[in-house]
Amino acid sequence: MSGIDHLVLCVHDLDAARARYQAMGFTLAPKALHPFGTGNSNIQLQGCFLELLTVIAPSEIPAHGIETFSFAAHNRDFLETGDGFSMLVMESTDARADQQRFAAAGLKTYRPFDFARTARLPDGEDVTVGFSLAFVTDPLAPRNAYFTCQQHAPEHFWRPAYQRHANTAHTITEVCLVSDNPSAHAEFLQTIAGRTEMSEDEDGINITTRRGRIAAVTPARFERNYGTAAPELRDGARLVGYCVGVDELVTVCDQLDSNNISHQRLAGRIVVSPQDAFGVSVAFEQQAR
Repeated sequence: MSGIDHLVLCVHDLDAARARYQAMGFTLAPKALHPFGTGNSNIQLQGCFLELLTVIAPSEIPAHGIETFSFAAHNRDFLETGDGFSMLVMESTDARADQQRFAAAGLKTYRPFDFARTARLPDGEDVTVGFSLAFVTDPLAPRNAYFTCQQHAPEHFWRPAYQRHANTAHTITEVCLVSDNPSAHAEFLQTIAGRTEMSEDEDGINITTRRGRIAAVTPARFERNYGTAAPELRDGARLVGYCVGVDELVTVCDQLDSNNISHQRLAGRIVVSPQDAFGVSVAFEQQAR
């Protein structure tokens, strides 16, 4: 069984996105550059994180190949239709084994990809962090992509100073995929999550992972859960929202109110609309650590 590792939230304006997430009560790590034309700023939680990502140097972006997947090209192309939730990432201890497992299940796979980048620690020291990624794509959701992420220097990546948030956030509890036929995604999502527990009803499926749940739901269920109409699905299913677990919902409300960020209460959640969160619905729910 795998768990949710991180979410790639693709934006045109990284500085503006950083400012908005800070206003929502998150602590952000410093901006960092990738060696393939993109840059990011991460929000570390407990064992998982949110990755705010943008294109920095279009000329340095490698093209997709027959057997290779270009992370940077995918996100560059994603931005052509607006900001939003571009990629779901599952944790990994062996990206190459994941690629083999995905291929054996009949999924569309690519060569594993290794890279390293510089990260700045809270004390100002620069260190190198490394990753191995195993990409996979779903023809029923072509706007999005998925991969597993194996960290090679986790001791340099995870920092308690970056994991303390004014809104008391500490984990990702849910990611939400909207589809006209949620059950059609069950086998794919179970495979990337390691064949885990699933519940199903007429409005969608919920797959329990080691960390968080993957919900594939109808547009009607999404609107009930996140308080906004689902986007059009002309190009297939789409990742459109996620939920963060917090210690205290009242603290989230105070944080959002103090920074004039619109939000609504829905069935025990606080939800910020995609219009106020760079193309993705952001929910908060109270959950014990």
